[in-house]
Amino acid sequence: MATTIDGIDGLEAHLGRHLGYSDWHEVTQEQVDRFADATGDHQWIHVDVERAKAGPFGGPIAHGYLTLSLAPSFLGEILSVKGVSMGVNYGLDRLRFPSPVPVGSRLRAGVELASLQRIPGGAQVTLRATFEVEGASKPSCVAELIFRYYE
Repeated sequence: MATTIDGIDGLEAHLGRHLGYSDWHEVTQEQVDRFADATGDHQWIHVDVERAKAGPFGGPIAHGYLTLSLAPSFLGEILSVKGVSMGVNYGLDRLRFPSPVPVGSRLRAGVELASLQRIPGGAQVTLRATFEVEGASKPSCVAELIFRYYE
């Protein structure tokens, strides 16, 4: 269940806190193939299942940017900000992909409210997102997601 936060003041009150985790979601080959088609990235480690089985990861893996692209969906399960007119994606900092996401594995994200700066009409917020593969010892993606919320 998403953490509901009321407005900019509510965000500020959650500064430095872990806001929760998304549900676990299976990463499918169909999803990887659709992402490859959308981006034009058809590298064999993602889309050639037979070749990938003999490759360095023992099977196909999701694109790093596919993992990152799940952030809006996962964030919707973690965080709901009420009392603002809108929230917009402003960018990201410190993006890393420490370990692969094997096709067929389950993935979730956890989020911490890392920083908040007041700006005219609202606030710029940095959320530290950590994507985890179920049973893996290292995260698959760590990113600082930057949003602007307007009153």
